[in-house]
Amino acid sequence: MKDDPPAAAGWRFDELGHAGAEHLDAAYIAAYERKAGYDPAPDVARFRALGLDRAATLVDLGCGTGVFALAIAPFCRRVVAVDVSPSMIAALRSRAEHQGVTNLEPVRAGFLTYAHRGQPADFVFSRHALHHLPDFWKAIALARIARILRPGGVFQLRDLFYSFSLFEADRALEGWLGRASERPDVGWTRTELETHIREEHSTFTWLLEAMLERAGFVIRAREYSESQTYAAYTCTRAPLR
Repeated sequence: MKDDPPAAAGWRFDELGHAGAEHLDAAYIAAYERKAGYDPAPDVARFRALGLDRAATLVDLGCGTGVFALAIAPFCRRVVAVDVSPSMIAALRSRAEHQGVTNLEPVRAGFLTYAHRGQPADFVFSRHALHHLPDFWKAIALARIARILRPGGVFQLRDLFYSFSLFEADRALEGWLGRASERPDVGWTRTELETHIREEHSTFTWLLEAMLERAGFVIRAREYSESQTYAAYTCTRAPLR
């Protein structure tokens, strides 16, 4: 099937197997957007301020149901929306067809299997997806993202990254968990956040920033959340040497 990611060597990380069972469940995905509570407008405005226009190609890695990809599509020439979940891609394709969006390409793949075609991307966006990869594979993924972009192209990244110190983990994480939602239908519960801490792969910001630089990015701006559990980066691909 054309939607299947390419076969990988046996030693490579299985992104689909580690995506989280909820991302493969059509019933969960039906309520995913309400639970996430994501408004794409600030990110759309940020990209336009960074120079995105109707000549631009943007790749959205870990696109989910495509809330951002669909919102940014009217301002681009080409949007490639990539996710490992067949259910997410099916939901996005249905919505794009319903809305008559013709410049959006849904692709079932991951950070480690997406094969970019055509001219290098001008922009890459990733929100709350990279934490599914352990740090070794995260670094490999960042290097692959750099190769997708033209020199000077922009990578906008937001995810669950830890900016607290090694000695403040208990305090910071308990503070974050204490603000969890009591209702699973409207937000992330303590149980869900505990599962993330225990089983997924959030990285300390000081490690992630070194990975970004080693991958060939220049960090232009960084933002750390008050809870010290989220961070956002605006990066550009360094010029080729």
